Amino acid sequence: MKARDNPFAVDRLDQLGFRLLDDSWDALLQRLAGLDFRASVVGPHGSGKTKLLGELARRLQASGHRVKRLRLNEQQPAFSRTFLQDFWRNLAAADIVTLDGAEQLSRIAWWRFRRRSRAARGLIVTSHRPGLLPTLIECRTKRELLMDLLEQLLGGQDQTVCIEAERLYERHDGNIREVWRALYDQCAEGVLHPQTT
Repeated sequence: MKARDNPFAVDRLDQLGFRLLDDSWDALLQRLAGLDFRASVVGPHGSGKTKLLGELARRLQASGHRVKRLRLNEQQPAFSRTFLQDFWRNLAAADIVTLDGAEQLSRIAWWRFRRRSRAARGLIVTSHRPGLLPTLIECRTKRELLMDLLEQLLGGQDQTVCIEAERLYERHDGNIREVWRALYDQCAEGVLHPQTT
């Protein structure tokens, strides 16, 4: 199967957006404003923190805020000193900073980052554990959510894919990102042949 035809390709997954399970976007944005735009999105690996943070940034921009996005991960666990110097120098008082992967920073680096971010209007971070900032929302996954997303991706239900997705969901402890990766690989290798409409 060609990469562009794989239903689990990144560009197709990006179109899914983030689904709030027990909340509305209006309520979430009101809570964020109540926290003075300083909050964390908390949850385990693959629970949708990055996608939620991106959607929050998009909605904040649409309402007139200027958002400056940063990201850390295992491949890039820190920022260079020159990058941060430029970043802080160009930061305006009206900016809202988002930092995906705040848990990558050492305790001292986090303390410095948080202190410097006080010059901005807000700071929203993702983390695997609570405690860095007040928790705005705790991301989690559900098997039913995975099935709904699968149906949306495939344009209907494919029993074979659903069974395999449930097996992978258990194997990866609810990490939907790992489920998508495994399904992508199985399609690419010709092991799985999803029926899309």
